[in-house]
Amino acid sequence: MKQLLLVLILFITSISSISAQSWEAKIDNRLDIYDGSTDKFEFLIQFVEKGNVGQAKFLTDKTAKGTLVMENLQENAKRSQVAVIDILNYKGISYQPFWIANVIWVYADYEMVEQIAKLPEVKRISENSKMRIIEPIPSPNLNKNPEIQWGIIQMNVDDVWEMGIKGQGVVIGGQDTGYDWEHESLQSKYRGWNGDDGKTDHNYNWHDAIHNYDSKHQSQNNPCGLDVNYPCDDGFHGTHTMGTMIGETDDLKIGVAPEATWMGCRNMERGWGTPQTYLECFQWFLAPTDLNGENADPSKAPHVINNSWGCPDVEGCNPDNFNLLEDAINNLKTAGVVVVVSAGNSGPNCETINTPAAIFENSFTIGALGENEVIAGFSSRGLVTVDGSNRMKPNVTAPGVNVKSAVPGNGYSSYSGTSMAGPHVAGLVALLISADPTLAGDVERIETIIEQTAISRTSSQDCGTALGTSIPNAVYGFGTVDALSAVTAVLESQVTTEKTPTLSIYPNPTTDIFYIQYIGFNELANLELFASDGKRVFSETINFEGGNKVRKIDISKLVNGIYFYRLCSDEDCEEGRIIKMGQ
Repeated sequence: MKQLLLVLILFITSISSISAQSWEAKIDNRLDIYDGSTDKFEFLIQFVEKGNVGQAKFLTDKTAKGTLVMENLQENAKRSQVAVIDILNYKGISYQPFWIANVIWVYADYEMVEQIAKLPEVKRISENSKMRIIEPIPSPNLNKNPEIQWGIIQMNVDDVWEMGIKGQGVVIGGQDTGYDWEHESLQSKYRGWNGDDGKTDHNYNWHDAIHNYDSKHQSQNNPCGLDVNYPCDDGFHGTHTMGTMIGETDDLKIGVAPEATWMGCRNMERGWGTPQTYLECFQWFLAPTDLNGENADPSKAPHVINNSWGCPDVEGCNPDNFNLLEDAINNLKTAGVVVVVSAGNSGPNCETINTPAAIFENSFTIGALGENEVIAGFSSRGLVTVDGSNRMKPNVTAPGVNVKSAVPGNGYSSYSGTSMAGPHVAGLVALLISADPTLAGDVERIETIIEQTAISRTSSQDCGTALGTSIPNAVYGFGTVDALSAVTAVLESQVTTEKTPTLSIYPNPTTDIFYIQYIGFNELANLELFASDGKRVFSETINFEGGNKVRKIDISKLVNGIYFYRLCSDEDCEEGRIIKMGQ
């Protein structure tokens, strides 16, 4: 009996120990300095549950994509965060919930960290670390053509302009140090500006995520203040990047897409930001709100956003926060927004693309070129090893040395950096959508066009398994962007689409068998079926060569429900949905 009792006690003790280790393991060890202290500090509560947004990828309308993603993420956050929010409200603790990544920012003491970590729905509690812009390098204005900037000419953007394509109908977003919206090269392109009557409406066009001074790095004298309700730049960086995207005057052409419109979010306090401020801007871009932070509307989301900031280890970046920013970027892409990110200025060594958001799969990461079309020495290289992925980055490279653009106060300055390269590509995205409005929301297709039409560049620099002689490589990615080739490919694709073979799938709904008829098609194609959560459940290569264009597909092993199909050849993809129902 005593032995049985001893075993039982040891078992209970063991279970208690495992339980204690379980909740303690959820707490980022960087928060240990606050253990035992009554001081309050910022931290982030991450939740286990993620929203189911996979079905949005099968929608073709951008607003429909954004609405589905927003509603599913909001419902998931509301359901999984309720217990924690109840506790925070009861304790009178300051907090800010997010749905674009399932997380809550909290300002409390360590005792609250321990209490929340014990909840099963909580995945991780991490520090709200400081992040910083990718500092550009001041450069002399060496441009030989003061009217049209060299990067625009190198990318053949001026040739695209001659085709009448200048970004019309496209909205570009930027999150940065803010923007001088009254700058002579920016004001007429601001979405909130009405040139006819001179009135402005900043609702849905501007958001300020800066609610507190960064007392750790700055004094409390921000030139813009806090929570400003109109675009303001507390530095210069944001205005400069926006100028490269859309800036133009009668005498000076600095922007790639001068007839696009822009919207903006301030995510840094004089160059310093946190996961909280970045998440707030990401969330606002997916579903912009009015100036009161209400009435979110995905139909007002931009087509592309530029991000020229990073989070190096020396500035306290915590890998525990990486997944939050990655979740946000993944959800934006699913919602149909292209996320352009500067690679960083930590080159020339390999594995220097090592900070958010450049490291992520769904970020479109941009390296910097000089006027000689050679990679800039400062431009960061892949492979991405910081997360163990060995991911190939950058995606492409663009002009980033001695780039002249706008600075606050109707001024102009030249800077170098991947911060200057990224905006060139964001502008290129606008040109592509302007050339073919059906591209809006089709992020994968847009990025593929830019990569496949880039001018291939090789390098003598090998980075791990990424040989410099291969395409893509870890120095140039797929190469240097070429606006004329990219737009031409889009226009040619429109002509090809008019001759697309006729696809029929029947019966639909079906039980166990359906048939595919593809008239006018004479090659191999791959059929994939996806469940409503986006998971692929069926894949088969189909041979349409020869006279018989009807093929039988057996889905008897799949459960009843709605499935989304994708039938792709080397040239084209057809998408839709099929319903399997009981006999």
